[in-house]
Amino acid sequence: MHPAAIQFHDVAQIYKTRDGRSIEALQSVSFDVTRHEFIAVVGPSGCGKSTLVRLAAGLIQPTRGEVRVYGQSVLEPRDDVGIVFQKPTLLPWFDVIGNVVFPMKHKYGHVTNEERTRACSLLALVGLSGFESKRIDELSGGMQQRVAIARALLLDPDILLMDEPFAALDALTRDEMSFELLRIWTQNPKTVVFITHSIAEALLLADRIIVMTPRPGTVQHVVDVSLPRPRSMQTLQEPRFNEMVGGIRSLLYSNVSTG
Repeated sequence: MHPAAIQFHDVAQIYKTRDGRSIEALQSVSFDVTRHEFIAVVGPSGCGKSTLVRLAAGLIQPTRGEVRVYGQSVLEPRDDVGIVFQKPTLLPWFDVIGNVVFPMKHKYGHVTNEERTRACSLLALVGLSGFESKRIDELSGGMQQRVAIARALLLDPDILLMDEPFAALDALTRDEMSFELLRIWTQNPKTVVFITHSIAEALLLADRIIVMTPRPGTVQHVVDVSLPRPRSMQTLQEPRFNEMVGGIRSLLYSNVSTG
């Protein structure tokens, strides 16, 4: 049996503030993510959702417990793990294609013709064909986030970590990006961990939803999303979808008084 793509085993994370206080962000977090599964994580603000991404990415080490990727303890960033943050963090002095190929330039000092060709293919995949030479400030917020997704896919990671990537977008653009992500994931399967505050967004995208408690965050419940794929705008209108939104909202609100 193949190991899980990502494993959190009894993970705790404690941060030290500038004045020396300790803040416990995560407490006894354990869950597995199977290969090419789409997992969404929802929970109150400050419950450690972004910390989960940073741990899985190897950007920080857990205070206690272990995070594994394909059976190996995560001690540093890996090429097979891509990250998309809430803000696209693009470089304004590069054009669109320059931003997409930046990971290769940063790592190896040069970009091959094959890598530029792949970057163009990825821009087409995210709906930005023809925008290769545009400046970043010529793009809308949604288009900038598409560039960030293309950049994260350049090394063809098997795992994609997404930390509230659509949170700063308006409602219509956010819906559009959610459906775009579903299309990309269907065409080019990845193991995805997707952090969001939106219950509806989580249900539309995910196979399972991790519901976190208030800080210190731990896994309160794991929801299997029984909605059939492929999902579409019609999915949002189905009675079962709205029932599940209500059920997850009740789980979250049941702990509000203890946060």
